[in-house]
Amino acid sequence: MAGGREIPASTQAALDELKRRGHFCAIATGRSQYLARDFCRELGFDNMVSDGGNGITLEGRLIEIKPLPRELCLQLADECDEKGIPWAVSPDNSDVRLTGDRRFSDLAGTYYMRTVVQEGLDIRGFEQIIKMYVGCRPGEEKDIPALGKLPWVRYQPEYIFVEPTDKAVGICRVMDYYRAPYEDVVVFGDGYNDLTMFDSRWTSIAMGNAVPELKKKADFVTRNADDDGIVYALRHFGWID
Repeated sequence: MAGGREIPASTQAALDELKRRGHFCAIATGRSQYLARDFCRELGFDNMVSDGGNGITLEGRLIEIKPLPRELCLQLADECDEKGIPWAVSPDNSDVRLTGDRRFSDLAGTYYMRTVVQEGLDIRGFEQIIKMYVGCRPGEEKDIPALGKLPWVRYQPEYIFVEPTDKAVGICRVMDYYRAPYEDVVVFGDGYNDLTMFDSRWTSIAMGNAVPELKKKADFVTRNADDDGIVYALRHFGWID
């Protein structure tokens, strides 16, 4: 539901009805909590799994953002420096990423978040690292062995995001927080980044417009998102009238 798309009014009404009936509703996104929280609020959600599964926001309060393994991030930065590959880092939950190499700022532009150049940036000065970004083009990842120890994803050709990619981890943490059974979980998805969220421990529903791989993992395939797919599934299972 992120990425610039809007929720149809009928879907919003159905979600409101779910909450009225006492169901727990949340958004699961790969985006940083800072960048997704306004979108979450606009839609009337108080709960969110963010940062690809590492961030948890409950009842409007950020509970935790689990950082990346620090030593592995240091190894990645060192390797990139040795190979002359520009990189950037997000040490906190904000819309700013830092880099010591202006080349990264030039290639990344303003997409997704602001990039600030700090001369002499030392990654070892940060106690935690939420995300990293590496300036390499498709196919060049194989030349950076340290990447094999960390989760990463590519959204565009200029650089990759080193970030968690398992929303199921965050969903489990939410259920554990409330001491609720995993089998009560229901997830909706449509893209490749939802593949890890479709887990056999709960009910997974793919939108009609979902990628084929996701449909294969789904327990149920509903209509397209713009054809009241969520409403159709909710009624199919009897969660709303």
